[in-house]
Amino acid sequence: MKEHEQVSSDTLLRLYANMMKIRMFEERVAELLLAGEIKCPTHLYIGQEAIAAGVCANLRKDDYAFGTYRSHGFYIAKGGDLNGLMAELLGKATGCSRGKGGSMHVVAPEIGILGTSAIVGGTIPLAVGCAMAMKLKNSDRIIVSFFGDGATDEGVFYESVSFASLKKLPIVFVCENNFYSTHLPLRFRQPADNIWQRVRTFKIPALRVDGNDVVAVYLTSRKAIEYARSKQGSFFIECRTYRWRAHVGPWDDIDVGFRTRKEVDKWKKRCPIKKLERALLERQTLNTEKKDEIRTEIEHEVAHAYELARRSTCPNRNELQENVYKK
Repeated sequence: MKEHEQVSSDTLLRLYANMMKIRMFEERVAELLLAGEIKCPTHLYIGQEAIAAGVCANLRKDDYAFGTYRSHGFYIAKGGDLNGLMAELLGKATGCSRGKGGSMHVVAPEIGILGTSAIVGGTIPLAVGCAMAMKLKNSDRIIVSFFGDGATDEGVFYESVSFASLKKLPIVFVCENNFYSTHLPLRFRQPADNIWQRVRTFKIPALRVDGNDVVAVYLTSRKAIEYARSKQGSFFIECRTYRWRAHVGPWDDIDVGFRTRKEVDKWKKRCPIKKLERALLERQTLNTEKKDEIRTEIEHEVAHAYELARRSTCPNRNELQENVYKK
């Protein structure tokens, strides 16, 4: 049986719509960055949409997730409010972090997003700590820790997976391997391209998956999440993907000299959205009319989010020290 045949048509359409929402939101953000309306450092998720969409489709609203500075994708996929995210990027008080966090410090406890951070690998031990708390409470909530391949250069990553394995914590580690840590390729940083195999030495089940195939990500993460929720322990997934835009900002980094137009174009041909779209058209789950309907609905949602954010006020200076600690 083909992988697509293992997933219902309704689920495939939801995955498609979610990826489209992430892509179209990020493309609008890129325009606002170029126009100078968004001023905070912004790391776009374009090209990696299948990972957030595929993993979060298997999560409950009360499950927890931690991420990196490139986290718009999983905020949206987890059910985050576009109005709150757009306002946050524009530095407005109606933002999900009340305009104080910007792109790299998104938080939304109401949907289980307890924090993102600009510190490479910084949220991995926080996620492990949260998983320990869930185990002590005998809760069936699970935690997902999203991070890039650059985080696997950090000692705290290995300390975290070791502790998670030792305590059999309910956490799924999701490595979004886009092969670059800022501008340094994986091959220049690590002696072997075997992140998932290294994790197995800690006695954690680990799999490598095509991160541009949302169905593969969905099925693999479903297995991992069921494993963690049934209190068998932790799970690790390496999703191999590629970011289309610059490490930070709306450009493509080709002028920097560390990657070529040929490489970028090669990965663009493997677009995760187009891959699923072709499968849906072949399966006759999607047609031109439905595709246009999805796109139009998202366009209106993104446009509405921008208009609300544009009209909103900036945080009051008197609020500088408010909402810093939870009482």
